[in-house]
Amino acid sequence: MLKSWKQLTLSLMVGFAMLGSELQTNDVSAAGNAVPSYEVKFLAKPEKVLQSGGGVRQEVLQTFGLAAVPQAIGVAYYDTDLLELDAEGWNVRFRKKEDKNNYELTYKKRYPIVNGDVNAALNLANQEGFDASDDNYEAEIDWGYGKQTLSFSNTKKVNTTTSGTQLPSEQESLALLLDKLPGKLKKWSAPDWGQHKLAQSRIYGPLTFYRYEGSWHGQKMSFEIWPIRNAAGTGTENLIEISFKTEDVAVASQLRSELMTLLETNDWLLPQDGLKTQLILERY
Repeated sequence: MLKSWKQLTLSLMVGFAMLGSELQTNDVSAAGNAVPSYEVKFLAKPEKVLQSGGGVRQEVLQTFGLAAVPQAIGVAYYDTDLLELDAEGWNVRFRKKEDKNNYELTYKKRYPIVNGDVNAALNLANQEGFDASDDNYEAEIDWGYGKQTLSFSNTKKVNTTTSGTQLPSEQESLALLLDKLPGKLKKWSAPDWGQHKLAQSRIYGPLTFYRYEGSWHGQKMSFEIWPIRNAAGTGTENLIEISFKTEDVAVASQLRSELMTLLETNDWLLPQDGLKTQLILERY
């Protein structure tokens, strides 16, 4: 009997040792955090950077090496009346560039970065399935005037024969968005949650914005004019965004400081963070 107990104890010890080894192996093999790129973006004062007729002032064009003619882009967002997708950090966007023969369908998950703690946001994203092994999503940190936001974007393209910035009807756009719905959003928080919410969504927009591209300090620059419906709903007001993208956090930090100084010196800077997606969801 004593021998049997010894054998049982030994078997249990071996079993626990093997289980511990297996758990340790699983921990080591778990995917690490995603490595994000950076997009530095600032808002500019419309009355300081635009001419009375709406064109970009010559000194702004020259400073950032901007092309004289912009690219027009049609865009619309989709969410429920209660903005239930946005409440979970998801934005669904439908876009058409005037010079492209396809639609861009983008599904984006955002994580706020609190007190500059990028690792905390990356850790949370990892826990929710957005890690270094997922090549379906592009990880990016939006670095604005006063805050940073981590985002993961999944963009699908659908061929079209239409020209210009014209979007399909609301029903056709929604059908395409549902057809290309990625798995993470589809099963977010519950089975088929995302599919149900998107199916109940409506259009926010559409609108057409204008993108001027240029170069500054070796970085590709983007100068965008977004004519967004005003709060009263009686017309539009221009939101101006100046931005650049880089893979290098050191470059992002250094050039962000230089860009902010340049904008402040010329009295072009609007000292607040960009809220264009939120404004569109609130005003349409």
